[in-house]
Amino acid sequence: MLSLLWRDKRLLQSEGEILRGFICFFSNYVVTQLLPISDFWQAPGPILDVRSPGEYAQGHLPEALSFPLFSDEERAQVGTCYKQQGQETAVELGLELVAPKMVGLVKQAKALAPERQVRVHCWRGGMRSGSVGWLLETSGLEVKLLKGGYKAFRHWVRTTLATPRTLIVVGGMTGTGKTDILHALRKLGEQVLDLEGLANHRGSSYGALMLPPQPSTEQFENLIAEQWATFNPQRPVWVEAESRRVGTCRVPEEIVDQMEAAPTLEVVRSEAERLAILVDVYGQANLDELTAATERLRKRLGGLRTQEAVQHIKKGELAAAAAIILTYYDRTYRHDLVRRGQEIPKIDIAEMSVLQAAQHLLGQVNHWGWYNS
Repeated sequence: MLSLLWRDKRLLQSEGEILRGFICFFSNYVVTQLLPISDFWQAPGPILDVRSPGEYAQGHLPEALSFPLFSDEERAQVGTCYKQQGQETAVELGLELVAPKMVGLVKQAKALAPERQVRVHCWRGGMRSGSVGWLLETSGLEVKLLKGGYKAFRHWVRTTLATPRTLIVVGGMTGTGKTDILHALRKLGEQVLDLEGLANHRGSSYGALMLPPQPSTEQFENLIAEQWATFNPQRPVWVEAESRRVGTCRVPEEIVDQMEAAPTLEVVRSEAERLAILVDVYGQANLDELTAATERLRKRLGGLRTQEAVQHIKKGELAAAAAIILTYYDRTYRHDLVRRGQEIPKIDIAEMSVLQAAQHLLGQVNHWGWYNS
């Protein structure tokens, strides 16, 4: 394809003319495999996101690899040029920036796609993905582009999140092991939406300890939508009761609305069991980080109780510290129950293993007629 530029009757005699030839070629180039999001998901090959690293970090298709055509600084330069000097000059600048990278991009793509099949997208399915698509296809790879780009994907996310599902919400006081029960339900073949797992946060002042950084709220939505689309609408989805935020991630309003309308149950364990679970979860955490997380509760826990809890932490007496801290979390939980203004059935899982508790929950919701198999 590249040879077509050089065989043009209007011989390209200068660098500027060559660049304009590329512009003309790119503007008329069409990848034969332009797919809507549903088909794009199913197509073979790695997904290459050619947007800038900053755009990728803000949010991306869950399986996509960052494969930037421009750095964040280069993208800003091209954008400024477009505003000040127009499209053609901006495209020329873009080509000047990309030209030295072309061989490297091809080698990188071939290393990522040994089967020589790739999926490519940019923000709106425009010149960036078209240019990379042309380059990779010319180099011998089979290329499929996402119609409408990441913008179309985000529209799919919003539509998907608004799709109704039958939910069963699992509530319970801090330390009852709700997340572990959800994981056990998943192993039993149940459909589970683990919001805390997707957010990399346990939903409290201590929630980020020993976990990787949280995704952006936009990426959190993308991850939820990816799972939401796979759920069988004829079967229930189990989800843990959460507030509107899990750490810094906001739970999508579409999901919040469905959770608030869904039947909710409360699992109950003894305080001794809850303290043992909390010590097991946080026992390996850094003591300084545990102390900092406790200090963040000072206004709610009270100065004296905070000081006592911190002293226990520094001595390694985590169960004693947790007993003090639970006074705040239990009070908050009861307040939320009053706010809901509804009777929530309790399921006693005292002395049960995680698997036994999951099986017991399944038996109860079947008995109540909540479960549609």
